[in-house]
Amino acid sequence: MSHSSMQRGLLATAAGGLCSLTASAAVDLLRKREISPVDLVEAAISRIEAIDPIINALPIRRFEQARVIARALKPATAAELEKPGWLGGLPIAIKDYNDVAGSPTTYGSPIYADNIAKRSDLTVANLEQNGAIAIAKSNVPEFAGTNTFNTLFGSTLNPWNTELTAGGTSGGSAAALASGMIWLATGNDIGGSVRIPASYCGIVGMRPSTGRVPRPTSLAPFDTLWVEGPMGRCVADVALMLDAQSYFDSRDPLSWPPPAIPYANAVRAPRAPQRLGYTGNLGLGEVEPEVDRLCRNAALIFADAGTAVDDAHPDFTGGFEAFQTLSANLITIVRGSLYQIGHQRVCPEIIGDIRKGLQQNGADLAHAERLRGELFIRLTRYFETHDILACPTASVAPYPVTQRFPDNREGTAQTSYLDWMYLTFVLSLTGCPSISVPIGTTCDGRPVGLQLLGKPRGDFELLSAARILEQLIGDIAVRTPASAANDPMELAVTCSTDM
Repeated sequence: MSHSSMQRGLLATAAGGLCSLTASAAVDLLRKREISPVDLVEAAISRIEAIDPIINALPIRRFEQARVIARALKPATAAELEKPGWLGGLPIAIKDYNDVAGSPTTYGSPIYADNIAKRSDLTVANLEQNGAIAIAKSNVPEFAGTNTFNTLFGSTLNPWNTELTAGGTSGGSAAALASGMIWLATGNDIGGSVRIPASYCGIVGMRPSTGRVPRPTSLAPFDTLWVEGPMGRCVADVALMLDAQSYFDSRDPLSWPPPAIPYANAVRAPRAPQRLGYTGNLGLGEVEPEVDRLCRNAALIFADAGTAVDDAHPDFTGGFEAFQTLSANLITIVRGSLYQIGHQRVCPEIIGDIRKGLQQNGADLAHAERLRGELFIRLTRYFETHDILACPTASVAPYPVTQRFPDNREGTAQTSYLDWMYLTFVLSLTGCPSISVPIGTTCDGRPVGLQLLGKPRGDFELLSAARILEQLIGDIAVRTPASAANDPMELAVTCSTDM
């Protein structure tokens, strides 16, 4: 099937129905009992069966389990209806790095093809307690990577152009959202695994503050690079999901209590930041000129809301080295046993990370932590005069799905699959919340996201700024790829803050 015929197939099945609702609107209808969880489950199943044979975003299906759960849900109590983050039977996708009781957790690897989770992990269990129904698990790269493909399930394709990557590692989640198969999806992020797929698929993805969302039990409970985060079609949906995910759990020693004011309030009455700085490259590397132009124009539009916009940004010197060292250490702690399995059975990206981690010594780690500390001190000084830092989410627009990662960046050869991701992984070092908001497409129709970085634990203010951007851009954020082609059958959704 040609690309054009595949795209026409996507457009033809994209019209209306419950799948066109935002998550916030769907939950509001659930709250009013105007629809039921069964209605949403059946709508999602129908759309997944129509679309996913092309996109390959949701290879692990839980249709019958979802039907059983939906039918068994009892009417919500008054307290549940008022609870921030109540999802009331909304079907969601769970990334295949997370455990869902009774379903495989494969990590995209044949090694774990038969690994059935006995129980849902902390992140998933809390969403289930808030009324989420896990209807499918989303495709991932094998353990690590920036392009969602593996030898177990194959490649996830970008719904905007099926010749392009959906990004990684949360590419399956992002593609499922962009093609209207699901209302919300989980993601996790070390160096950009939520934000880059969000940018590449034209949806919203947030990396919350470190500890904001309790993480599954791991061998690295004190690591501050890895976070769990929400993904949705608009900022209001991401705020809704973050409310559902935010709680204190002693099993994650970095977690902290939910906010006194729900995150949903940040988008109901958003306030523009007083001062925002924009940088095209954090002073560190190359960016595709068209990506920089689109993102700069989107940042400048904040002035229409009264925000002072300038070109100031912190000095991120040392960010490359610090992240490369610390992330390799984390992966070695969690996945080091894979090194013994051998290169023939494990993807080269994860083997390379583990090899680097094993070769590092205490002096290397101490130096990386010092670089990170110096960077954070400079950032806190920056936030004394600025509220938000803005930059492109990715240095390149979506690239061919046949490439493992971009082999060059504006003529600069890449030495690692991580090099081109510096715009996200350097910001990960700060522990501050960041979010990717869709702001348009390149001249050849590839989605581009603007990344916003907030102050330490400034998740509420960040969501507010993201909603302001969404409003200024013109509510284009919540559209499936069909909208790029102006097709009358498009699944065009207007973002609403109504809950």
